[in-house]
Amino acid sequence: MARIRMLAAEEFPAALRTQLGADDKTPLELGNLRIYAHRPALAQAYATYMAELRRPGLLSRRLVELVRLRVAFHNQCRSCMAVRYRDGAADGVDEGLVCQLASPDEAPDLSDAERSALRFADRMATDHLSIDDALFADLRSHFSEAEIVELGMNVAAFVGYGRLSMAIDMVDELPERFRSAADAVVTPWNPDGDPDAVPVGAP
Repeated sequence: MARIRMLAAEEFPAALRTQLGADDKTPLELGNLRIYAHRPALAQAYATYMAELRRPGLLSRRLVELVRLRVAFHNQCRSCMAVRYRDGAADGVDEGLVCQLASPDEAPDLSDAERSALRFADRMATDHLSIDDALFADLRSHFSEAEIVELGMNVAAFVGYGRLSMAIDMVDELPERFRSAADAVVTPWNPDGDPDAVPVGAP
């Protein structure tokens, strides 16, 4: 059970419900906003920021979704791993590609740019103090500085809010595979090839 009570959409203040279109979304689509709604003004600011990150930008939705899922693995954020955003799926992220995130540097269907972004995401999620000029030189060989900024802001949101979601233990409504014991390592890729992940729209 989540460590903070998850509010139902009808408990949201009217302004937040309207902003999110909460009445037309599933509990899984509302996700961590069901926790943040305890502080409606912060929830509104968070939703505005995340909606801006999800708006079409310089990076492909495929790249952003791959990075999100790889960071979710490092965070062991079960709710993050259980979700697949439809815009990522529409841009080529299927379960076969997600399985390649187990070893991105050897993945045949990832581009050099995607592998570079994933290396940056890995370091941000696991050892940010080791990030150096060489890693940024690698990024610059594939991305403009504006794209690197967009990538970094996405990764920062995934790392920070994913860790908060994991700490709150938002697993109650997830498929069984993502609700396993807290000491078990869960992956967004399912080696059995049975996709348990849930498609959702943008938050």
